Parts: sequence; structure tokens; C-alpha cells
Amino acid sequence: MAAALILTGCAGDTESRNDQLTLADAYDLGRYNPMLGYGSLGVSPIYESLLAPSASDDERIPDLVPVLAAQKPIKTAPRTWRVRLRDKIRFSDGTAFDSADVVATYAAMTDPAVAADISTQAGPVSEVTADGPDAVIVRMDTEADPSPYLLVGIVPSERVEKRPAAQWALNTSPVGTGPYRLDSLRPDQAVLVARDDYWRGKPTLRRVVYTAAPDDNSRAQRVAAGEIDGAGLPPRLAQSLRGRSGIDVVSVNSADWRGVSLPRGNAFAADPAARRAMNLGVDRAALVDGVLAGAGAPASTPISPAYGPAYEPRAQFGFESGAAARLLDESGWRAGRDGIRAKDGTAARFTLLYNADDTLRRDLAVAFAAAMKPIGIRVEPKGVSWDAIDTRLNDDAVMLGGGETPYSIDSQIYDALHTQVPGGSRYSNPGDFTAPGLDELLEQARRSAAGPANDTRYRRIQTLYAEQPSSVFLVFLRHTYAARSAGWTHAAPILEPHAHGVVWGPWWNLPSWHPSGS
Repeated sequence: MAAALILTGCAGDTESRNDQLTLADAYDLGRYNPMLGYGSLGVSPIYESLLAPSASDDERIPDLVPVLAAQKPIKTAPRTWRVRLRDKIRFSDGTAFDSADVVATYAAMTDPAVAADISTQAGPVSEVTADGPDAVIVRMDTEADPSPYLLVGIVPSERVEKRPAAQWALNTSPVGTGPYRLDSLRPDQAVLVARDDYWRGKPTLRRVVYTAAPDDNSRAQRVAAGEIDGAGLPPRLAQSLRGRSGIDVVSVNSADWRGVSLPRGNAFAADPAARRAMNLGVDRAALVDGVLAGAGAPASTPISPAYGPAYEPRAQFGFESGAAARLLDESGWRAGRDGIRAKDGTAARFTLLYNADDTLRRDLAVAFAAAMKPIGIRVEPKGVSWDAIDTRLNDDAVMLGGGETPYSIDSQIYDALHTQVPGGSRYSNPGDFTAPGLDELLEQARRSAAGPANDTRYRRIQTLYAEQPSSVFLVFLRHTYAARSAGWTHAAPILEPHAHGVVWGPWWNLPSWHPSGS
């Protein structure tokens, strides 16, 4: 894991916290199953993966370093890689780790009977087979390096079940090779305890208590009162705690984006000129400063500067409301007496749905609607449940988020920009729009090996998208946390995915937590 350590907080206020943390989670406890997304990106106190992300800061895509793998994958033939495994590692139930566990985990990911939430994370991995007990062979559908697809937490083969993952025993009785094991679980609290037999050595932080607290204000109040040691919070709420004694407000860079999907069933949104005009007509920097309280960055595509040479700065939309209005005029969308544009009797209007429980999506939806009004577009924000959103993707816009698997640029961009593919998520480019040649270039980039030539392809992809966008990407979030970390040192946070809960943030690498001066 990351070698860099940061010293947080100041001395004092560490009573009863010499070897324990209590963290408030906004989400339901349980579902501790990699097939359901927990520990599926190489970060978990319970599970470990063949490779895991490692970096000294959050400004770049992390390196992927061996964990359960003894070394990085070695190419042995075209589209074929061998991964040697570490030996003498045991799961928390005492059973030995070997190649059968890796094979069973990856087979379960794509097994229709398992219906894993992470089935698409297998990406171009076509098969994982054992090469004796101490190695596996990874076969790929493309020339890509398999490393970004080897981050899934490995489970014991004996714990893999031939039924939907949502029904597995692992959800409430997890078994992994990680530094912690689940000691107790109830609806409002989960307790993890350090493993004395952990193969990397006994963690100093002995006990982690997760408490369920879905209400944002409640979590903030409990951190402020000293009842808990940390929580994830919306940016403005986190900033309200800045300067409080003993509390650190931590802001972490992420590939987690928010944006507006546009419906193909709406004549205005289906017009390529209208979609480009909306991208030109929103001031993304103002959204970052206002809605995010500065905890973020403008997003025009799913690719941020963290992707280095694959990022195309010239594909970013500036705020050009005049150009947006002219483009709408030229495309026949003319303003009426009420200020709303129309063309052939169809008004430039649509409903923008957002999850009613998500205050950040609500605020972004309201701000986007306000930005569209001056250029003659009526957007009507509406908070509903995800079940309701599922039925309206063809007819209404949706405030979506993405960036679930950012450690591969292909995973970060393919689903968001490609037209819909069989077996894909309905939330991947719901409007099913594209630009000429874009799908073909995405496919070519997916099939190709990493390097300067593929960086050029990804820059071209962003350029093509900007000419005829399918959505309105708005912002990248900086995830914000409030932490009572006084008296501890720990690894600095890394670039985060579209993640939920306090597995990330300052607590992504719990074995790195040590009392200051130790």
C-alpha cells in the first residue's frame, strides 16, 4: 500500500482511541461480498485481491501492486498472462489460499446464476484457470494488460454459492485474507477486529466499529460531539466543521463524476445541436464553487487530468452562453414570448430526475435547471426513487454518477460513451446517443495495448465526443470526510472511485494507522 504517511490532527483528545476507531456509515451495513461490490477494487479491511491500488497521493491514477499475487502478471503468449501467487496465506476461517480460490472468484463474477453486481468488471478477461496451486493463467479477449481487472477481493472457493450473490452467506459472514475479520453484525453496527495471524503482521489498530447513520446532519453532529471518529459528508456540511477542535476536514480527489443523461424519447434532447448547446450553456466552475463548495473540478467528459497523456484538454467545454444561444437559433430552436425555445411545435423542455435521498444530486439538478433557463431551455428537477427512475430513462433526463472502476481508462470511459451493448447497464449512456466513428474508436482502444498510441486514441475519443456529446458531464467530486484523527499517522488517501461509505477516505488502508511517534 501507499508508503507515504500523513500526521493528522493535534495531540490530545485520544482517550479510549489508542487502538479503536468508530466510523459512521451512510449506507446499510452488511453485504460484505465482493460480488456485490464490497472490496471489488482492491480496497477492503476484510478481503484482498491479486493486485491493489497504491499511490503516495490522490493526484494520479494509482499504481497496481501485487498483494495476493507474488509478482505482476507476466505475458506468456498472445493475450495470455501468468500470475504467480503468494504461499502460506490463510483466510480468516483458517483455510489456505491457493489458485482454486482465484479461479472460483472470477468464475462467479460472470456466472448468470450468481448475478454479480460486478459482472462487467471482468472486462476483457475471458478465462482464469489454475496453473497448479501457486499460479493462475489469465486469458484476455484483447491485447490489454489484465492488471486493472485483477482487483476483485478473493473469496474461498468453498464459500462460492451457485445462487444469486444477494443470498450468499458471505454477505453477513465474510471470509477473506485481509487484516480484519467481522466480529459482530447487527442492523445498526458492525465490528471488525484485527487478525493476529495476518500474513503481513498484526495491525496496530485493533478494532473498527461501523455504525449506521443514513442522515447527513446526524453524522456531522456526532463527529462534532466526539461520539464517532469519522464520517463521509457532503462538501458544504463537511466545511461547516472546519476549524472545530480535534476535527480534520479531508478532501480527496476522485474519478467520481456527476452529469445529466439525456433521453432519446425527448425531441429536443435527441437533437445533437441541442446537446452541444447545453454543454456550452452551463458554467461548470460555478457549480464547483457553489454546489460543491470548491470540493471538485469541472467535468466535460469522464476523463480527468489524472489520466495524464490520455487526457485531452482541448475537449473541455468552456462556459459560452452566447455561443449556446446562437447554436440553438441556427438549429431552429427559437425563443417564444415566454422565453422558452420551440421548434415545429415542440418545446425545449424536459424533466430532470434525481434520487430524492441524495442532497448533492438534488442541488446539482436545481443548479443545472437554473443554468438552462437563460438560454431558453426549461428543465424541471424532480426527486424520485431509483425504482421510479428505472422506468423513465427513455423519457426523462437523470442526474447520474459514474467512475466505479477508474483504474482502467477503458472502464472509466467505455460504458459512459459507447452506445448500449447487450448485457450492459441501462444506466450506461441511457439515451444511446453517439458521434460518428466514436463507437469504433472506443472498440479499437479497448482492444489495444496501453501506450502512446492508445493515449492518442483516447484523446481522439474525447475530441469526437465534444463535437457531438451524448450527455452533459458536469463535475468531478472531491470526496469529503470529517475525521477525528488526532494522535494517529496513516497513509495518505489515493484517487477514489465512485465509492460509497467509509471504506475509503482516510480509512482506506487501516493497517497503516499507527499512534503518532510509534
